[in-house]
Amino acid sequence: MVKSILIVGVGGQGTLLSSKIMGAVFTDLGYDVKVSEVHGMSQRGGSVVTYVKYGDKVFSPVIEKGQADILISFEQLEAARWMSYLKPDGILITNTQKIDPMPVISGKAEYPCNIIEKISNAGIKTICADALSIAENAGLAKAVNMALLGMAASFMHIDKQIWIDKILSTVPEKTKETNIKAFEEGYSKASE
Repeated sequence: MVKSILIVGVGGQGTLLSSKIMGAVFTDLGYDVKVSEVHGMSQRGGSVVTYVKYGDKVFSPVIEKGQADILISFEQLEAARWMSYLKPDGILITNTQKIDPMPVISGKAEYPCNIIEKISNAGIKTICADALSIAENAGLAKAVNMALLGMAASFMHIDKQIWIDKILSTVPEKTKETNIKAFEEGYSKASE
């Protein structure tokens, strides 16, 4: 059985670190793992997409529409763009944060209203939280990725300590405490 996780966000949000930790956890547990990153204009706030697949044998990292078990979105509009990739019984985990894309910044478009509400009304199981606030409360605004990773981890039936150990062995020494705090808060938030 292969599980597919799609991580979407905007450049600079830490999506790649999340996928790296996820891939390492699954590898340590003995799964065959494939991770693939697709960068838009990531340095300039463009879309970043990462595919993570794990199971007994994974032949390709690519996730097609309707195949993702979990969609982790670091930003609301990215959730809307990628929700068609979820399986009918898939879970959307999304940050409530809004980051204006270039057409909105330049005045050529407006940021859509009620995105999360529309997604939920479409029958998609949606878990949302203000991951930026969680990260800031933990003491590091950049720990949005750890808050969302914690939310996702709560649905994966893998011992929480395994995640914590992998985060501790991956992030810089000076950010370990804040990253773990953000992860723990996200983990708890998803269970509410």
